[in-house]
Amino acid sequence: GDAAEDTAREITSAGGSATVAPADVGSEDEIVAAVKRAVDTFGGLDGVVTSAGVFHGGDLKPLGEVELDDFLFVLQVNLAGTFLAIKHAVPHLVERRGAIVTIASTAALKGHGYGSGYTASKGGVAALTRLAAVQYGPQGVRVNCICPGGVDTPMTAGTWNTPEGQKGIRRTVPLQRVAQPEEIASVAAFLLSDGAADLTGQTIAVDGGATIA
Repeated sequence: GDAAEDTAREITSAGGSATVAPADVGSEDEIVAAVKRAVDTFGGLDGVVTSAGVFHGGDLKPLGEVELDDFLFVLQVNLAGTFLAIKHAVPHLVERRGAIVTIASTAALKGHGYGSGYTASKGGVAALTRLAAVQYGPQGVRVNCICPGGVDTPMTAGTWNTPEGQKGIRRTVPLQRVAQPEEIASVAAFLLSDGAADLTGQTIAVDGGATIA
């Protein structure tokens, strides 16, 4: 919530408009309230990005050692949260022929070797994107999926900022770098824009080439 408030202040200081509606994306009531807040504030929805996601320490084990509760927790946030956001936003997006961008992961495209719940959830997000694109395309709503590779965020920074992490980047990423959050955001902004008017149902890896290496 505090971070969202800071972001809203940056947006308004730059001349834009913003509102904040903190929510647990795995709670349908809280998603409904967040969508209502946005619609009431701005008069409708033109675009939605479903970017909430988590890792869980208990999920980062060999599949046979992962507890069901840890597996389901990750699915509740990453996959059910995406489903709920689309479900409750899409009626408003139909009204304005808007667009949706989901955020999955390169884990949806190749085996990372860890995170059974994370991998399953992100594969589900990519599949759900294609389903929504087919169902709502005739009503003018476009739905596309971004699969980021390594991104320098607080959630993952410890992964890259070690000698072993840097060695892994050089070995597995052709561009030999991790992305900044703004670079993922710029792709999302394009997919929401009229410049992407003929793009829907696509899964786009933004990963420095990791999935082709």
